[in-house]
Amino acid sequence: MARRRRRPWYRRRAYRLARTAVLTVSLVVVCVRCDHERPGAGTTAPGSAEASEVRAAGTGNGAGGAGADSRPRAGDPPPGTREAPPEPPPTPAASATAGTGTASTPAPPPPAPPPSPSPRPAHAAKSAKRPAGPAPLPRSRATRLVIPYISVDSPLMDLHLDSERRLPAPPEDEPNLVGWYADGPSPGEAGTAIAVGHLDTDTGPAVFGGLGELKRGKRIEVRRADGRTAVYSVDAIKTYQKDKFPNREVYGARARPELRLITCGGNYNRRTGYTGNVVVYAHLTATREPKGGGRR
Repeated sequence: MARRRRRPWYRRRAYRLARTAVLTVSLVVVCVRCDHERPGAGTTAPGSAEASEVRAAGTGNGAGGAGADSRPRAGDPPPGTREAPPEPPPTPAASATAGTGTASTPAPPPPAPPPSPSPRPAHAAKSAKRPAGPAPLPRSRATRLVIPYISVDSPLMDLHLDSERRLPAPPEDEPNLVGWYADGPSPGEAGTAIAVGHLDTDTGPAVFGGLGELKRGKRIEVRRADGRTAVYSVDAIKTYQKDKFPNREVYGARARPELRLITCGGNYNRRTGYTGNVVVYAHLTATREPKGGGRR
């Protein structure tokens, strides 16, 4: 019987098992080392830009709270700024009382200074659209008010705010005279022009006695010192209580030429007078040149 030959050492079972164990341990050590040196998915490397952003954003235990993300989102104001508070509405001034039917109105705001010119690209200037209607007129003093529908044909006087910043009515002994707020836009100018008049007197109706009977679309004409006439069309007639008078709506600036006619309204009390005001809203629809000139 032949003698069995012994296997070489490198083919023995113990050697193969030891070799397999050494290779496995080496691979595990190499993989762990690679993961430590290079951040993988869901990790943040110390000193990286992302880690800096997270620290700056306040995540963790910073101002944003644990896990809070305080980075600005789309639509948020720039860091370090606060949203401007809403502009408070104008405060109505005390009403002027110059008689039984005076046009006691809250004072209009002072005229705003012209805006500073700002450079605009040529194409933007060409594409800007004017408000619909005739071109505004240059400044000129108002001289006469004509409202054919309620038979008004009255001269106009200039009015200014008094020492208490109230808009007075025309004199009591001139019930058929209309007052024009001379510190505001003139008739035909861009903006909101204002005229006031008496509603009645102790003896009967005054110049604006029929103002509440006006209807939408009716014509109002204002003649000017330069001979031109500004023609307005009535948009609405509204009545307000004096303690709820909407200054911004009545006196607010407008891009196109507009007109407000104001007189007393509401209930009448012999001791305190009328409780409200009637306001006619109108806008410029045409302008007329002096006699002999064309219509624009």
